[in-house]
Amino acid sequence: MQSLRELYRIGMGPSSSHTMGPRRAAEIFRQKHPDAVRVRVTLHGSLAATGKGHLTDQAILQGLTPLQAEILWDPEPLPFHPNGMTFEALSAQNAPTATWTVFSIGGGELREPGGNAASAPSIYPMRHMATILAWAQDSGRPLWALVDEVEPDVWDHLAAVWRTMRAAISEGSKAEGVLPGGLKLQRKARSVLARTKSLRGSMRRTALLTAYALAVAEHNAAGGMVATAPTCGSCGVMPAVLTYLHKDMDLDETDILRALATAGLVGNIVKTNASIAGAEVGCQGEVGVACAMAAAAAAQILGGSPAQVEYAAEMGLEHHLGLTCDPILGLVQVPCIERNAFAAIRALSAAEYALLTDGRHLISFDQVVEAMQQTGHDLPSLYRETAQGGLARVFLRPEKAAGLPRSHGD
Repeated sequence: MQSLRELYRIGMGPSSSHTMGPRRAAEIFRQKHPDAVRVRVTLHGSLAATGKGHLTDQAILQGLTPLQAEILWDPEPLPFHPNGMTFEALSAQNAPTATWTVFSIGGGELREPGGNAASAPSIYPMRHMATILAWAQDSGRPLWALVDEVEPDVWDHLAAVWRTMRAAISEGSKAEGVLPGGLKLQRKARSVLARTKSLRGSMRRTALLTAYALAVAEHNAAGGMVATAPTCGSCGVMPAVLTYLHKDMDLDETDILRALATAGLVGNIVKTNASIAGAEVGCQGEVGVACAMAAAAAAQILGGSPAQVEYAAEMGLEHHLGLTCDPILGLVQVPCIERNAFAAIRALSAAEYALLTDGRHLISFDQVVEAMQQTGHDLPSLYRETAQGGLARVFLRPEKAAGLPRSHGD
């Protein structure tokens, strides 16, 4: 597994796979070929299908500046991964002088054909939860201690991640108006947070988790600065749970950073053995993994054992199995933003459930990761970030196009 720096990335939304990754790829290509007269970039598969809504073309053009560039759209995916890009450096005669094909595999990470990493190498000796739990059992140490042992210099980065999460909640909870894009979706975080002041008990907890998650997810949808956890599309879940517990339990920063470390191990396991890209496995790999990470973090903060932490993560992911990625108009807004709020609520519930047990259960986290990967591959491409099926298709049915009233309160 790679460093947690490769999982928790700080950058501009709205999408780690469709914005952060392509921009990084463009910057790499520009640095390698600064003398190119012009650059031609072909987006393949999901990057072409939903790239407009995800601002992929704008991210690439920004990454290639000051080089002149053109973007071509090819909805047919390349064999290795749905998020493919082909960069071509062109001469004055418009002839290719260099070509690079690379894939944005989720969370902002790049991968070359054949699986060669275009970024950081693996540094963790373990890649499954079972072996990490065995290490914790043998050493008598908590899960976060493995992070400290393998990369003791990562804590400053995790502190920056936490600052970014808090800033996103602060900025997102103050903003008003509609989000950019064709949906004209009204922001809700500020109004929900205002209503929490008149609520008590479980209703207030639900409202606070909702407000925090909406604030970050809306901030991301508007192109704000966020931290991937594990992706931009699911970046509101972890901040919501951590912020709620931070305030409710008066935690210090050390508690939060250790929780981020434990959650990072959970996300890294999925990223290494399956996928966190909606274009590859659906939203179960984004919101589902975010829920698992937040559940593990919450279980640790609440005093759970390594076994209970693993159980919380298992439930967080298991109960999102099969979740499709069907963004309307290709925007990271509907159903993405609300899913962040519901996953935050579910994450804390999963942690509390796990703490009611001794941590023993039938299906392991590693088995759920395997099931998630297989389920994602079995999903038709319509439901893997192409904006061609599910909610995206229903939204564009004839009565909507004709401006007629729609049912179910739409």
